[in-house]
Amino acid sequence: QVQLVESGGGLVQAGGSLRLSCAASRRTVSIYVMGWFRQAPGKEREFVAAHNWRDGTTGYANSVKGRFTISRDNAKNTVYLQMNSLKPEDTAVYYCAADSSPIFAGWRTGVTDYDYWGQGTQVTVSS
Repeated sequence: QVQLVESGGGLVQAGGSLRLSCAASRRTVSIYVMGWFRQAPGKEREFVAAHNWRDGTTGYANSVKGRFTISRDNAKNTVYLQMNSLKPEDTAVYYCAADSSPIFAGWRTGVTDYDYWGQGTQVTVSS
């Protein structure tokens, strides 16, 4: 079991930046893939970004590519999501997630692929 706790959300104007953090309750070195998802009101939860520390690869949804960056610090058991050039359509609750499957390369984007979830942090982008 691993508990995930997100932080760093808030209200920001369009064009601004936020950095989300996700702290794990235990060492996550055995969890190769960590990801971020988001859910806007009335919409389904969607993939945002993922990182596989074993092969060093990252993946992003097309809607955030070039603006968001996922990174990971295994020594701190923490995953980050740097969000730049924020748009009103980025407004959502952002969730950190862990995929406990032994994925040696790449990442998965499905909500059901991830086993552990944080409680979410609200990001609101005003126009």
